[in-house]
Amino acid sequence: MTSEIMTVEKAIELAPARPLDQNPAAVYLAGLTPTGRRSQLHALRVVAEILINQVGADPLALPWEQLRYQHIAGIRARLVERYKPATVNRTLSAIRGVMKAAWRLGQTSSEDYYRAVDIKQVEGETIPAGRELSAGELSALMSDCEHDTTDTAGARDAAIIAILYAAGLRRDEVVRLDLENYDTESGRLLVTGKRSKERTAYLTNGALDAMADWLAIRGDDPGPLFLAINKGGAIQPGRMTNQAIYDILAKRGKRAGVKKFTPHDMRRTFVSDLLDAGADIATVAKMAGHASVNTTARYDRRTEEAKQKAAAKLHIPYRRRT
Repeated sequence: MTSEIMTVEKAIELAPARPLDQNPAAVYLAGLTPTGRRSQLHALRVVAEILINQVGADPLALPWEQLRYQHIAGIRARLVERYKPATVNRTLSAIRGVMKAAWRLGQTSSEDYYRAVDIKQVEGETIPAGRELSAGELSALMSDCEHDTTDTAGARDAAIIAILYAAGLRRDEVVRLDLENYDTESGRLLVTGKRSKERTAYLTNGALDAMADWLAIRGDDPGPLFLAINKGGAIQPGRMTNQAIYDILAKRGKRAGVKKFTPHDMRRTFVSDLLDAGADIATVAKMAGHASVNTTARYDRRTEEAKQKAAAKLHIPYRRRT
């Protein structure tokens, strides 16, 4: 396989600059959501570095239409040496996406395209990243918002935390919400997810109350549901960013004494808690906007709890030293 990889590195050279609408990598990335675009751009950059053996290589400068089966097989082998199966398969998916764009642009034949992407996925499972938050941690976050001396930011952040947990939204989905996407009477949210797929979510009890308090401060002007707030507590026009959501949770977590977590951990908690409460996995998959229940199942930590209970049944005859 080493000789195969060397062939890859010698065979691929940087291509002359193309207009973006004729660049298969650019066309592929343009069809993704902002979050997906960032992750897959990183994946393509890794591939570019392998292909031309250069750190920081630009994937937009590669002649993707020249890739053949042996090249992608070599890339796969190199990836397997460095990364976990899920990361390798995500990178292979990015390659397939770019190759399909090259085929659609008429830059490669159907035969060459189908041969090139005929690469098997890497088998193997990894423990899902991230963690779930406990009920006590969620309560501590909300308490910090409630006692915020800046009522405006406190109300907004409480509503954001509520919507991340109660509706399981991705942070990109949160910042894309407009006021018109929310029905104050029913608590119904119209969410635009990955690949522009729409779904509905519902806020109830405390989440509904948190949103009502925020809207009482925000007002009913059209535009983004959540708005930036300056240090003086004044609401600013314009849509918030994904990074702003991350920063808000980091600040609230630190002030509330909650162990480090990410916005996506709120989503993991949403899925895990629903499954633990007995909700049907197919329903939870729809609520989370997952295309497959297999994705939803990766969030289910009940099997880990079962392992802990089983392990507790074994007795080790040892007494701790005093």
